[in-house]
Amino acid sequence: MKPQTLKSHYQAVIIGGGQAGLSASHYLQKQGIGHVVFEAKTAAHKWQNERWDAFCLVTPNWQCQLPDHPYDGADPHGFMVKSEILDYVARFVEKVAAPILEHTEVTSVERFGQGFRVESAAGTVTADAVIIATSLYSEPAIPRAAERLPETITQMHTADYRNPGQLPEGAVMVVGSGQSGCQIAEDLHLAGRKVHMVTGNAPRCARFYRGRDVVDWLADIGQYDITIEQDGMAKKKHDTNHYLTGRDGGRDIDLRKFALEGMALYGRMEAVRNGHMVFSPNLKAHLDEADRVYNGINALIDRHIAEKQIAAPEGSVYQPLWEPQVEITELDLVAEGITSVIWATGFRPGWSFVGLPIFDGTGYPVQRRGVTGIPGVYVLGLPWLWTWGSGRFLSVGKDAEHVVGHLSHFLCDNQPAASRAMVG
Repeated sequence: MKPQTLKSHYQAVIIGGGQAGLSASHYLQKQGIGHVVFEAKTAAHKWQNERWDAFCLVTPNWQCQLPDHPYDGADPHGFMVKSEILDYVARFVEKVAAPILEHTEVTSVERFGQGFRVESAAGTVTADAVIIATSLYSEPAIPRAAERLPETITQMHTADYRNPGQLPEGAVMVVGSGQSGCQIAEDLHLAGRKVHMVTGNAPRCARFYRGRDVVDWLADIGQYDITIEQDGMAKKKHDTNHYLTGRDGGRDIDLRKFALEGMALYGRMEAVRNGHMVFSPNLKAHLDEADRVYNGINALIDRHIAEKQIAAPEGSVYQPLWEPQVEITELDLVAEGITSVIWATGFRPGWSFVGLPIFDGTGYPVQRRGVTGIPGVYVLGLPWLWTWGSGRFLSVGKDAEHVVGHLSHFLCDNQPAASRAMVG
């Protein structure tokens, strides 16, 4: 990346220098479209700064398909660990060589004439088109109940967790059972820490089934090609990801097994009162639903194997290893020896700078494969923007190519007039 001198006008502005924004820059450069990328921190910084030490990919390496930068290592069916991911991403950043302004926060995007005005820490520019590639994961989401925890308890979000040694001696409460929560709970559990876990509605998935990685089976079935335009799929944009892990070559994450090994499990957190954490009595329902999804995915694979007459080992239905005998609805954290709470409660999008009417009643952009209802405004990098892989290494490049293709046609149809309005 070369240092950028800010111009007064660009054909396109990209906001966000992660994998989505860089993918868009790659295709804009191929089209010869003048642009700049604004990044509030550094290019692809989340991989370096918001992942724990034992982090690894959940999907196999072959799914790493950034534009003109497919996985080229020796283990396509393995799972890159953090250092390998950082190398893969760093090589992509170098290859793209985007015209990026790092440490440059965008504070406002608004209509201006026939184009747009973008205000940033480096100054104000105008543009014919804008690509918003800041994802859903801009700001850690921590519930207000955190304010009522005892002051003696250390608190951190998953974005700040690195390893068990960060935390004071004592038991740890992990709030949230999505991918990050379950993997961090396992990290602590393997380190010999006493772990308490607040569960949610995240589903789970087998790592391997009938002789292959489940991801390989689902790819063959076509699950990664299903779009949000197919019946019922649009709701997926708000779904929690399935929990499993690629650690040590990949395995299931089974909270029931953890419970047998001493992990304490609870239903949804409802409140914090007088040093006590209060839970809904729905632990059993959460575990049962996760297992229902687990078995449902395996049944889908069973049908595929039968229909295609594929030779494969016999399958089976998961049977619960453990059942909660009682639903604990309140816990005295200090009395239980809990000295740390990790909030695995996800993130919020940071779209407050967008002064354009592109959002629905839930605050989610209204779009079709990244193309919004405002000509010249695009979004990228969102989960289920178009397919399951839209927010991942697998398909973010395909979505970026589609968006840039649409943007190119938009400029051909509108740029002369727009450019005169901007710079005339």
